[in-house]
Amino acid sequence: MPQLVVPDTRFHASFLESNREWAGATQDGAGLHDDDDILSEAGFATYVAELIASEHTPRRPGLVCDTYRWIVDGDEYLGAISFRHELTEYLENFGGHIGYGIRPSARQRGLASWALAQTLDLARERGYPRVLVTCVDDNVASIRTIEKNGGVLEDKRDTGERLMRRYWIELSVPGRTSPVS
Repeated sequence: MPQLVVPDTRFHASFLESNREWAGATQDGAGLHDDDDILSEAGFATYVAELIASEHTPRRPGLVCDTYRWIVDGDEYLGAISFRHELTEYLENFGGHIGYGIRPSARQRGLASWALAQTLDLARERGYPRVLVTCVDDNVASIRTIEKNGGVLEDKRDTGERLMRRYWIELSVPGRTSPVS
């Protein structure tokens, strides 16, 4: 049974297995940067601590506070999802509030849709009336995941390298009228 958990060093071996599966591709939702040392135990512990701390302090200049959760089943790391607390100009155009990624061997099991639904509940609890979720224009699996969770396509925007779909998901927040960005 999958769970969303706070990042934890106990998933180090499984995280590294997942990282190999990505074969250099970006792990959306994982908050992983090129200079993060995830190979050594000490480096991985630092990475995990920074993810946890980013709930209140951005990991790097120019980033926003972010709630990271890992999708796990027992001791197996299956993927990650992140909820960005605000939108910079870049995030409003291309990144959105929520990013997620499922390791290749765990795809097509409904994990992304499930994790997105759980994260939408978190956004509701925090009083967000709506959130922005984006995906690459040809990512059929993400399109289905977002639309299954109520995403309404606003537009498509060109990053200069690829076309991004921008979806808004309205959240029922009783008594809330002003948007949180």
